[in-house]
Amino acid sequence: MARKPDILIFNPDQFRADALAHLGCEGSITPYLDQTCETDGVSFSNAYCQNPVCTPSRCSFMTGWYPHVHGHRTMHYMLHPDEPMLLRTLKENGYFVWWGGKNDVIPGQFGHEAFCDVYNKPKREITGYGLHGHTQWRGHPDGDNYYSFLAGKVEPREGKDTYVDDDWAQVLDAIDFIKSYDGDKPLCVYLPILYPHPPYGVEEPYYSSIDRSKVKPPVKPYKNWEDKPSLLKGIWEGQRMQGWSEERMVDLKATYLGMCARVDTQYGMLLDTLRETGRYDDTAVFFFSDHGDFTGDYGLVEKTQNTFQDCLVRVPFLIKPPRSVPVQPRISDAMVELVDFSATVAELADIDLGHTAFGRTLVPLLEGRETEHRDAVFCEGGRMKDEWHCKEYQSIQLAGPTGLYMPRVSLQQRDGPEHTKAIMIRTKQWKYVYRVYEKHELYDLENDPNETENRIDDPAAAEVLASLKLRMLQYFVETADVVPYKEDERNFRS
Repeated sequence: MARKPDILIFNPDQFRADALAHLGCEGSITPYLDQTCETDGVSFSNAYCQNPVCTPSRCSFMTGWYPHVHGHRTMHYMLHPDEPMLLRTLKENGYFVWWGGKNDVIPGQFGHEAFCDVYNKPKREITGYGLHGHTQWRGHPDGDNYYSFLAGKVEPREGKDTYVDDDWAQVLDAIDFIKSYDGDKPLCVYLPILYPHPPYGVEEPYYSSIDRSKVKPPVKPYKNWEDKPSLLKGIWEGQRMQGWSEERMVDLKATYLGMCARVDTQYGMLLDTLRETGRYDDTAVFFFSDHGDFTGDYGLVEKTQNTFQDCLVRVPFLIKPPRSVPVQPRISDAMVELVDFSATVAELADIDLGHTAFGRTLVPLLEGRETEHRDAVFCEGGRMKDEWHCKEYQSIQLAGPTGLYMPRVSLQQRDGPEHTKAIMIRTKQWKYVYRVYEKHELYDLENDPNETENRIDDPAAAEVLASLKLRMLQYFVETADVVPYKEDERNFRS
């Protein structure tokens, strides 16, 4: 029997698709990721997450389920032991699973032993800062930087020459592990790192590597907030960045791109390690993010739980398959979703996921046998008014009344429409968002790529709107539930 391929899953947090140089980002520096789709992989330029925040998105791509299938719509409901999870499935099918980085997918009360052989806890010295805790950069509580997430250039701790934070420690530990591993089992290395998740801060040389003169300014705030989700206007008011100059906004975006450049460097180091150890050709490499980031677009930073601008839901998704797959390197514009990740892993590893999943393997696209994949992609989030348990009170309890996320989280606690349940359908031209308690949205992305003109009441778009509603209904009918593979006996045994 042929040996199963090794698997490297490099999963940065909050990385926008349009931060990649090969997808047209001005000023971006991502040479290693760019090279992948030039030589031996495919970059999917129309890849979409299924929820615009961490935990629900991770629960989705680790199961192949959409968030509504089992209620994974909050930061505090994760995958329980009776639910599928890709890492556990790989471990049960003979993989040695090494996990280094954040969790945000399985409940802390159950432990990690069933999901991986090693849950890495770095022992090397941390000389950098966790910018969520080291918050002197915020300035005065009344200032316009307090909720901006902009930390800027960061320095090593006093007396230290190099900047090593937890991300660096995890990546370096993964490199050491790959070099030392001599077991018989195929490897799965899972690296869910934090960068470029804000606060926006990065050390040299990455901070200064981005030429500010080449960075395109973020999208301007909406001229009309009235036909947009009320959550957005509330966050815009709460983050207090209305008086920022374009130069400051560009610096914020450039700092974020510097963080992305650092991630690209780490990706290149991991690929070099695979080459040095002779594993590269027989390793499937996946690079994708859980969701995107505003990065100054619309005068906003961070993300939301129930709005679906492309900067939040369109993510980088690159795959370098093992040499058993005759890949056609390129940038593919096929519409794909992160639920397709687990289905693709299953085919490459020749395993059965063991449950109903809604992802579709991307191998035919990798090989060039197919050029289209989906007619539409979907994303969903928010809550109903009476879902008090989805308000995420824990977020306030953990962060306190002046936490970084308060402009958003405080709005999520209200009983008004701000946190309304919503669902997005996106085709290559159109985006429709259905909102339970607020005005729906419809955007012509060919003529309005920044999603500024809501055409939901435009009679000229009525036919398009009707077709999108029918397609959304089909989506819910097809994915409304899952039936376990194991059947029950109808009669009692005597």
